[in-house]
Amino acid sequence: MNFRFLGRSGLKVSEISYGNWLTHGSQVEEEAALACVRAALDAGITTFDTADVYAGTRAEAVLGRALHGQRREGLEILTKVYWPTGPGPNDRGLSRKHILESLHGSLRRLQTDYVDVYQAHRYDHETPLEETMQAFADVVRQGKALYIGVSEWTAAQLREGVRLARQLGFQLVSNQPQYSMLWRVIEAEVVPTSQELGVGQVVFSPIAQGVLTGKYKPGQKPPEGSRATDEKGSGFVKRYLGDEVLTRVQQLQPVAQEAGLSLAQLAVAWVLHNPNVSSAIIGASRPEQVKENVKASGVTLSPEVLRRIDEITGPIAERDPARTASPPTRP
Repeated sequence: MNFRFLGRSGLKVSEISYGNWLTHGSQVEEEAALACVRAALDAGITTFDTADVYAGTRAEAVLGRALHGQRREGLEILTKVYWPTGPGPNDRGLSRKHILESLHGSLRRLQTDYVDVYQAHRYDHETPLEETMQAFADVVRQGKALYIGVSEWTAAQLREGVRLARQLGFQLVSNQPQYSMLWRVIEAEVVPTSQELGVGQVVFSPIAQGVLTGKYKPGQKPPEGSRATDEKGSGFVKRYLGDEVLTRVQQLQPVAQEAGLSLAQLAVAWVLHNPNVSSAIIGASRPEQVKENVKASGVTLSPEVLRRIDEITGPIAERDPARTASPPTRP
């Protein structure tokens, strides 16, 4: 496993991290979830990403049990706050109240005294950014979070967030956007701005919800047991199931084979080729998926391979910066 700095901080993260959106506490039984985490640890993954909202807080609890007994200093644990975690009007957003209360709940479920990176799961248009950033500054000073990150923030939002963070004396080090061969929205504005500001990307869905494994075929029904047939996950993968997209994905198969990679490994390696990406989050329902995907770590793709990928996926890749938050995702 290779490691990269998280943005312009001194924190190193495994360039492939393990995330439990849509799996732990939901689609995957606990024993299978624990087996996947063990496989991630065995493969050298040290960075684990979750959120309070995943599976109604159950995902954090599963991850806490899975990592219990591991050397805490050898792990980087990331979680998030923003989406509703209860029925009340203050059980959501990025108010000081919700940030502090949610962090206490996350620490309890994760069985840890601190998280390495505490992330704003979205931008809160209803709470003054000054209030949000002051609360983040306080949790850093209290030692409950070592660094602060965000998720799916625009270039303008990142710029203002970094400015306030510097004024308040802490580091905003990361952004967690969707990024894959099929979803390249961040390349236009977010990546250049992040490189300027020293913010690293911890990207989710590098395999486009499983579409870039090649298991979905044009003109055929999705395979049984796949995310597309699961009522909890199907809404997130539907946008990629058109025949044009699936045909293009099948055209990537020979490119992967010639590179000595599976299609999933090619997809993860492609994401990691972007120098602003600090880590790519993989999910799994089986340990075998973890073992396969981590082999993308350290892979260098030739200019010819990158050119062929662009030729194949270019006509279908979403690049419109105005649609940063368009896909129906909540990772």
